[in-house]
Amino acid sequence: MSDIVLKALEDRAARGRPARLWWRDDDATEPTPELDLLLECAARHAVPITLAVIPQTTGMPLARRLDTSPLSNVAVHGWAHANHAPSSEKKQELGMHRAEAVVIRELEEGCRKLAELHGPRMVPVLVPPWNRITPTLLPKLAEAGFRAVSVFGPAKSGPLPQINTHVDLIDWRGTRGGRSIDVLMADLAAALAAEGDSPIGILSHHLVHDDAAWSFLDHLFDMTRNHPGCIWTGLPDLLQS
Repeated sequence: MSDIVLKALEDRAARGRPARLWWRDDDATEPTPELDLLLECAARHAVPITLAVIPQTTGMPLARRLDTSPLSNVAVHGWAHANHAPSSEKKQELGMHRAEAVVIRELEEGCRKLAELHGPRMVPVLVPPWNRITPTLLPKLAEAGFRAVSVFGPAKSGPLPQINTHVDLIDWRGTRGGRSIDVLMADLAAALAAEGDSPIGILSHHLVHDDAAWSFLDHLFDMTRNHPGCIWTGLPDLLQS
């Protein structure tokens, strides 16, 4: 199935419109062996990595670890990654299940805390837990310090730009391990065909990766890193573009 991705990349190269690919990994809070594997993978392939960090439970240990990883940057993964929706609804932290002022205050605190911990490595982009946020909160995000939002799926117009992800490595409804390489390649090929000039994001969750997930990342980066049909870029550059 790699052939369908290579064909899509060759089409991009022939048109002189290389795809902008980027990589987001969710749920970081502290140094772990799995985080070491993630950062080693980024360094091995020279690919920038955005860590969506949960502010409430993180601190200096993660900041010190990332000081040794120049390809890493940090986005704001909600506040506590805590579900406030009832069992009858999908999990959501950034919904209308609490007072809007409380939600915005937490996001402001998360943005401030990560900026203090990570300095210029912190990018003012909100990654909503579970990729869900109530639309009525979106107009309030700029005053809370955010310049963009990153969820999953095609980007939509709104008060802030969306820099989204499109290929999720994990089979959340099944094995909760890495999805098959054929399915992932099909998703990536579809994104390359459908997203036009919008950035295309790869979404990983290092804490739950199995061998299949790690293997896919190595295969993907080997296949794409020097291909003229794409360029790997970091979230800070995407935010400026």
